[in-house]
Amino acid sequence: MNLNSIPAFQDNYIWVLSNNHQQCLIVDPGEAGPILKAIDEHHWQPAGILLTHHHADHVGGVKALLARYPLLPVWGPEETRSKGANHILADGDRFTVLGISIEAISTPGHTSEHLCYYSKPYLFCGDTLFSGGCGRLFEGTPEQMYQSFQKLNRLPANTLICCAHEYTLSNLLFAAAILPGDPAVNHYLHEVKELRSKNQKTLPSTLEKEREINLFLRIDDVDLINEISKETSLQHSQQRFAWLRAKKDSF
Repeated sequence: MNLNSIPAFQDNYIWVLSNNHQQCLIVDPGEAGPILKAIDEHHWQPAGILLTHHHADHVGGVKALLARYPLLPVWGPEETRSKGANHILADGDRFTVLGISIEAISTPGHTSEHLCYYSKPYLFCGDTLFSGGCGRLFEGTPEQMYQSFQKLNRLPANTLICCAHEYTLSNLLFAAAILPGDPAVNHYLHEVKELRSKNQKTLPSTLEKEREINLFLRIDDVDLINEISKETSLQHSQQRFAWLRAKKDSF
C-alpha cells in the first residue's frame, strides 16, 4: 500500500491509501477540488471513502465524489449519514477494502460519534489524536476523550498516526510551555520548526513518537504531575487530562 497526503484548506490533510493497481481509499475528503485533481493526476480508481466525523472540513467533498462515482461505498459513523455515508459503522466493526481489513474504533470527544480507522500500521484518527496534542472538545467530554486516548494508546508502537490537521508545531509549543525543561519535547520542537520553516509535513507521526512528546499520552508522567500540582491537586488521570485540555483551549 502507498500512503498519500493531499493538502486541503489551510491545514487539513486528505489521506489516501493506494495500491499498485491504482485503486485508492480516500479519508475525510473535506473539499473535492484537491482530491479530484490527485485522482486525475495519479489515474486512481476510488474504491471507497472513510469518514471520521461530520464536520464540514472532513465531509465537504463527498457530494462531488459521489456525483462522479455514484456507487462508491462511504463508511462512517451515524452522524455522517446525512453527509453521504452509506455504510454506517460502530465500535469494533470491521470491513475489507483494497484487500485489507479495517477496524472502526469509537473515539468520542471531538464529536459524540467520532470514529478512527485502524489497519496495521495505519491509524486514520481524524480530529482525535494529533501529533503532540488532542482534538478540541466540541460535543464530548474530557472523560470521553481520555478514554478514547486510552484505546488508541493500546495499539502497536509502530502505528502510523494519520491525523487530519497540521497542528504539530502549535501543539509542541504548548507542550514546551507546560514542561519547558523536557528534553524529548524540546528536541522534537526543534525538528518540527525546521520542517515547517521549509513548508514540509510533520505527518504521519508514530505512536512511539507520540508517547514521548504528546502530553495527553503522558498524563501519568511524574514531571507533568509535579507541574500540575503547582496549580492544583488532581488525584486522577482523567482530571489531569481535563486540566491539560482546558489549558490548551486558552493557550
